[in-house]
Amino acid sequence: MSTDTTPDNAGVTTLTPAVVIVGAGPSGLSAARELAPRVRGEVLVLDRESAAGGIPRHSDHPGYGIRDMRRFMSGPAYARRLVEQARAAGATIRTNATVTGWAGERTLEVTTPQGRLRVEAGAVVLATGARERPRPGRLIPGDRGRGVYTTGHLQNIVHLQHGKVGRRAVIAGAELVSWSAALTLREAGCATVLMTTEYPRPDSYALFNIGGRAFFRPRIATRTRVSRIIGKPDLRAVEIENLDTGARRIVECDTLVLTGDWIPDHELARAAGITLDPGTKGPLVDSAFRTDRPGVFAVGNLLHPVDTADIAAIDGARAARSVLAWLNGGSTPDGQVRLVAEAPFRWVTPEVIRRGDPAPARRRLLLWSDRFIPFPRVVLRQDGKVVARKRLWWPASPGRVFRVPSIMLASVNPRGGPVSIGVED
Repeated sequence: MSTDTTPDNAGVTTLTPAVVIVGAGPSGLSAARELAPRVRGEVLVLDRESAAGGIPRHSDHPGYGIRDMRRFMSGPAYARRLVEQARAAGATIRTNATVTGWAGERTLEVTTPQGRLRVEAGAVVLATGARERPRPGRLIPGDRGRGVYTTGHLQNIVHLQHGKVGRRAVIAGAELVSWSAALTLREAGCATVLMTTEYPRPDSYALFNIGGRAFFRPRIATRTRVSRIIGKPDLRAVEIENLDTGARRIVECDTLVLTGDWIPDHELARAAGITLDPGTKGPLVDSAFRTDRPGVFAVGNLLHPVDTADIAAIDGARAARSVLAWLNGGSTPDGQVRLVAEAPFRWVTPEVIRRGDPAPARRRLLLWSDRFIPFPRVVLRQDGKVVARKRLWWPASPGRVFRVPSIMLASVNPRGGPVSIGVED
């Protein structure tokens, strides 16, 4: 169990769990569920939100739990199930607990309504997830009127606060989360009049595109972007620019939803000096989810911004094995080979492989493509030579994770140089 000590002169209470997990979303809760019955001591989950469950908590539509729970569930039901499983396994979940920094290699500083904590753990799991880039980060010029949201902000207002939005919406994006935003808007009585994407085709799976077009009947403008926001104090319209011709037009709306363009919540990892991957912007990890700080692991959409909630949950469950190995005195295998994404891929995770480590979760490398390729021939090169080549019968597409079987790594020389992953035209 963790130990609550008398507050020191600065009013800080010290806790000493076996494992502390930062983030009570799918990956963090799944890790807690697997670890709690298997470690000597407490598994403590910290989350800055008032309730555990992560993004699915306010994503009130079906499609969750398919890969990890073998069920077809709504987001809130999925979140509740994850919380129930973690608690039933013996994990402690503390909400309204914001991790503000580090006080040692595996010691965290935490602020709660009850006071400040110092959490000294045997292992730390970072499961802080990812978020959509807000308007300031997208550098969209124009007025700063009310009515501009990210998907998460929109769903929080509609599903948790039962608030109202406008009547006519433009959605910036045409990927999976964009259709989730369209569903939320519909439930709020707001019609989607336009979806806009910079790519030549919608970024989501064909099934979602066909179903979404039939159900919501939005116009989808490809090779376009929102170039200006018009209206204050309330949004009145947006300007849409065609990226090929430069032509611009005004679309009247009172709601704008900025979807996709994901960035990891990596502030805590960065504050620790953990090496970040320049592509994902999240911690650089190996297939055992180790970061380069001993005893600190990273999982979920902090590593691959952004994949589905069930894939993040599978990450967390699988990482539990590596955390247990660390707590039992296991060591990191010597030597490593770095994986590097080549255009059109933006990033690959895991970024490091080692001889003797487990295969990546679900035996898949995860990549992000900036170009649509129907049936890509993936090629791996090491030390100037092609070490693997394979035609994959599923597309690489912007807006969603592309999966490559990790068996392609079988021919990699564990003592060789970096391995680049690209495609042959």
